[in-house]
Amino acid sequence: MLILSVFLRVPPEQVEALRPYMRTVIAASRAEPGCLFYTLSEDMAEPGLIRAFEIYADDDALKAHGESDHFKAWRAASGQYPREDRTLYDATKRV
Repeated sequence: MLILSVFLRVPPEQVEALRPYMRTVIAASRAEPGCLFYTLSEDMAEPGLIRAFEIYADDDALKAHGESDHFKAWRAASGQYPREDRTLYDATKRV
C-alpha cells in the first residue's frame, strides 16, 4: 500500500478557478481500480494551500493514476503552482 501526500501553493484568488478540475480529478481518481483513498482540499488555516492525500494498493495503481487523462488534465491546470512538499510512503514495509 502506497500513501502519497502533496502540498500545493496557489494564490488564494486563483483557487476558485481550480475547483472544477479538483472535483473532476477527485471523482475520477476514486473510481480507479487500486485507488483506496483520494482527496484534495484547501487548508482551513492557510488559504491557497491545497493538500492532496492519496492511497494506492500498489505501484501499478499509482502508475495508472499518473497516466490517466483526468490526472493529466489536473496537472495541466495546476502544474504552474509550486509543490511545497511531496512524500511517498510504502505502508507495507515493516519498521
